[in-house]
Amino acid sequence: MIAIELDNIHSSYGISHKITSTVTDNGSNFVKAFKRFQPVQEVSEDDEDEVTFTDINDILQNSGGDEVVMITLPPHQRCAAHTLNLVSCTDVDKWLLSKPQTKAIYRSSTTKYTGLWNKASRSTVAAETVDDIIAKKLLVPCSTRWNSFYDALARMCEIPVAKLNTISSKFGMTAITEREHQFIREYCTVMKPLTVALDILQGEDNCLHGTLLPTVETLIFKTLELKSGLQILVDLPEAVVTAIKTRFAEVLESEDAVLAAVTLPKFKLRWLRTQDRKDKAKASLLAECRKLVLDPDQQAGTSTSTPTRHQSRDSAIEDEFFSFEDEDDTSSTAESEVADYFKSGAQEIDSLNGFALIKKISLRYNAATPSSAPVERLFNLGKLVITPKRNRLSDQKFEKILVLRYNHWFNS
Repeated sequence: MIAIELDNIHSSYGISHKITSTVTDNGSNFVKAFKRFQPVQEVSEDDEDEVTFTDINDILQNSGGDEVVMITLPPHQRCAAHTLNLVSCTDVDKWLLSKPQTKAIYRSSTTKYTGLWNKASRSTVAAETVDDIIAKKLLVPCSTRWNSFYDALARMCEIPVAKLNTISSKFGMTAITEREHQFIREYCTVMKPLTVALDILQGEDNCLHGTLLPTVETLIFKTLELKSGLQILVDLPEAVVTAIKTRFAEVLESEDAVLAAVTLPKFKLRWLRTQDRKDKAKASLLAECRKLVLDPDQQAGTSTSTPTRHQSRDSAIEDEFFSFEDEDDTSSTAESEVADYFKSGAQEIDSLNGFALIKKISLRYNAATPSSAPVERLFNLGKLVITPKRNRLSDQKFEKILVLRYNHWFNS
């Protein structure tokens, strides 16, 4: 049903041939739909004699007894923000609870802090008590955003242990030890780069697909740098990096992700830390530019302007006999544009207007966004439109109202 609905949307707007990829969350229903309805790969000569067996019962059930519906979905990309959330919530928690030296202190410290958050958020008297002691409010985590959990812990780290224990005693709760407070400080230190990366990937204005790979690689580099200053959680940075490399393995090995990043002026080759990788990325971009120059459609467009119809038959035959490929011109055109692009110091996206070939490549590989966070925000606004008193809105009416809510962005 998901595949049919997506295919209908693509067909109704006439964009089936334009979509480079579809970004969704990591839900198993979306993942299964895109795995099942990927384009059929061409059969090689070695596999021509192989016989493929198909379950007729499955075909009849999927088609409702009618003719089989052929659906092909575009390539699938998992939401990078959701994936990072899984690293922080699932992988890191599993690692902390699997180590005897961190399991007890992690549970005890988070339990005590959770008790303070609950007490301060559910009682106005408790909230006033906190405000009198520390002159600020405690941040309460939101269950749907891991960043809010980090922000709440970071606020706790700013408060001295003595004041926290004063609040705990007034609430009749167990005091927080110095080691527990240090544990939370080191936890926030290690996880801070991940929160910054998460905020970047959840961006809506300038967050293109090319932002993903530099963000992930910079996150790995900055997380490993933190290892030297830790006492309790010395091995946590490596655990975080291992989880990131596992969940983003496909992205880290993707040449398309490299081209998407290299063709964004604010990144270019700056994010690559070895000369070998810079040379490889530059060669990939140069190869893509040469493909564009040698594109058959462009060749046809340029050849029509040649005034060959005024030539004699013998002259035309002679010109056809002495027709040589302009490989040198093609190579020099692509190489000069790539060289000028990397020499340019401009970092604004508008600077791509001066590099026609690279602009086309950038538009192709940066068409998708790294996360589905903007769509999630659209869902949140949809809840404000469909209220209990407006439960009979038609689809068309709902769409118009939603567009009006976002109209201030279009006007600006």
